[in-house]
Amino acid sequence: MTVYSGPVFDMAANQFNVIANHLEIPMNERDRLLMPKRAITVSCPIHRDDGTVAVFEGYRVQHLLTMGPTKGGTRFAPSVDIGEVAALAIWMSWKCALAGLPYGGAKGGVNVDLSTISPRELEVLSRRYMQEMIPFVGPRTDVMAPDMGTNEQVMAWFMDTYSMYQGQTVTEIVLWQCRLLCRVRPASIRNESDSGQRSHRRAA
Repeated sequence: MTVYSGPVFDMAANQFNVIANHLEIPMNERDRLLMPKRAITVSCPIHRDDGTVAVFEGYRVQHLLTMGPTKGGTRFAPSVDIGEVAALAIWMSWKCALAGLPYGGAKGGVNVDLSTISPRELEVLSRRYMQEMIPFVGPRTDVMAPDMGTNEQVMAWFMDTYSMYQGQTVTEIVLWQCRLLCRVRPASIRNESDSGQRSHRRAA
């Protein structure tokens, strides 16, 4: 019995079992390697622009703490659930191990449809999510990064909220590069950028 479920987590588990069989990892050691070390679920209530209160579910999963601090992105999307976040944290552990980085894998997210909230509501939600995560993250514990639905602005709100709690500026709480920024840009900008890249490749 596990709290993790869904097609994304099942995919990660199946991939792990294939590799575990290939490496002949003993059965009694597999759950220790697969299952996340820590999973956090939080409620993120915010005041909406119309005066009502909405509550969004937020998650953070830290898969492996043995290698050092964990690191991983934070996504805002309507598909986000604890199973998806856990799978992404597992994959991040594998990426760090294959790249020789001294980090464990983590991932976080909020179940929210960004098309239904205003810019002000996005800021309030971002800050509330980080406020709930403060006891569980830090430069030497778990470093956040952007992912689908988040960008450098969201990371700045994360950093500012965490820094106010610490009483000093702590830029190391987030990673600033956003490889998936195209996912939160307007479609017209993405299409123009993609067309330019294709033209550049043809010219090369």
